[in-house]
Amino acid sequence: MANRSTDILFQLIHSLEKSEKRHFKLYIKRSSGNEDLKIVQLFDALDKMQDYDEKILLKKLPFTKSQLSNLKTHLYKQLLASLRLLKTTENTDLQLSEHMDNASLLYNKGLKHQSLKILERAKEIAKANNKLNFLAQLLSLEKKIETLHITRSTLEKTEKLTIEAREISDHIDRVTRLSNLALLLYRWYVQNGHARNEADVKKLREFFKQNTLLDTSNLDDFYEKLYLYQSYSWFAFIRQDFIMYYRYGQKWVDLFENEPLMISVETGHYVKGMHNLLNALFDLRHFSKFQVVLKKFEEYYNSPQGQHHDNFRIHTWVYIHLAKINWHLMTGTFKEGLTLVPEIIGQLKEYASYIDHHRILVFNYKIATLYFGSGDYNTSIDYLHLIINDHVDLRYDLQCYARLVHLLAHYELGNYELMESLTKSVYRFMAKMKNLTVVEEEMFKFLRKSFQISRREIKPELEKLLSKIKHLEYNHIETRSFAYLDIISWLESKLQDKTMSEIIYAKYLRRKDRKVKPEPVMLKA
Repeated sequence: MANRSTDILFQLIHSLEKSEKRHFKLYIKRSSGNEDLKIVQLFDALDKMQDYDEKILLKKLPFTKSQLSNLKTHLYKQLLASLRLLKTTENTDLQLSEHMDNASLLYNKGLKHQSLKILERAKEIAKANNKLNFLAQLLSLEKKIETLHITRSTLEKTEKLTIEAREISDHIDRVTRLSNLALLLYRWYVQNGHARNEADVKKLREFFKQNTLLDTSNLDDFYEKLYLYQSYSWFAFIRQDFIMYYRYGQKWVDLFENEPLMISVETGHYVKGMHNLLNALFDLRHFSKFQVVLKKFEEYYNSPQGQHHDNFRIHTWVYIHLAKINWHLMTGTFKEGLTLVPEIIGQLKEYASYIDHHRILVFNYKIATLYFGSGDYNTSIDYLHLIINDHVDLRYDLQCYARLVHLLAHYELGNYELMESLTKSVYRFMAKMKNLTVVEEEMFKFLRKSFQISRREIKPELEKLLSKIKHLEYNHIETRSFAYLDIISWLESKLQDKTMSEIIYAKYLRRKDRKVKPEPVMLKA
């Protein structure tokens, strides 16, 4: 069966831009061996295919299956070599790798002084771009040369080299610890979502305290600060301390704005920082700043720098469109938000090989809530089924709330014959995932009771439910329930005989000028 995602060579070829394909042809034709001419034939055939199908490919080319396997491996290596040659001048890591390789080659040829000169140039590049991990490798080779050979270096230079090596070693240790902490916290969120209860919060605090640095007051390196801000951002986000999440998200972005050169060096981290800042502003309902940051992010996306790398261009597109959906969710303009859906679905299909499953899950949930908010419950259910029927080991929180929104959609449609069994099923699932808070417990009580109550008598029960959960809206644990669906506005819409869109839009008009009050930055967990 044709499958675009199963063949890595096919993926690589179809990710190439026209200039990269042209460069490859020029690069490979410089050597006119038979094998190289064959891989050009293979390249052209794969480039013309819409989907990878090996049977069709073998019919088009005069190769046996075993020959095809060897040629594909050879072509893959040559494509990477061509890309390396083309992209070296615009990628700091590739430049430093090339300098390191050249210095090693010259050293092995016995040309020690030439090797040292290249190492000096490479060290300057590494320092200018905060690439201290590369600097450690360069210093290691330099120390090796100085130790094994008489290079006539001064004592002062030798002492400077040892001090520099010790400082870099300490720096790498700090960066490793902070980057490990940021990675593990992010993984915790992708797996579980927000902290479910006080036990989760306690474990998170203990983990954070054990793995962070005891003293962070003297950090002055870019990467040390970057991973520190990332760690605090994820720590705050998981605990739903949205003020803290906002403050560290802003520090994350400010770090790049204070050193603009690093945006091109660490594009992925900059893009992720902007995404997290927008998420924090969404959680805080800081409407005015959300618009400012989103506009700036779109300007970056449309700039030559934003379009330069396919990987980061695609991820920037993903984050911008998640932010656009969030704007419609927090302003109640659900129907306007639905106009984005056809483009999003089309692009997600085009980018299928490049977008992780987690993002697809999030898009499906957010699109489902747009349809739910606009009153199109049937289409909302269709998108929720994509999550419910996708047995994936990710975001247990979204899997739980997809089932809860699915239950509410059936309630809105009046499918009471399904409600009793669905309610039991969803309750069991959420209990199994330890995802039941006071808000959900009260909602389930209401839904069970609603089976025996006529529509005319339902309003008093809705009022009781609203009074029981409204005061929990800003509780640091219970607030997670409101982050997935605005239950308060849903209840108010039922009580006021208005659409959910009208209720949320009215709140937006009342609160759009509200400012976020900064709080002191906590430097200890």
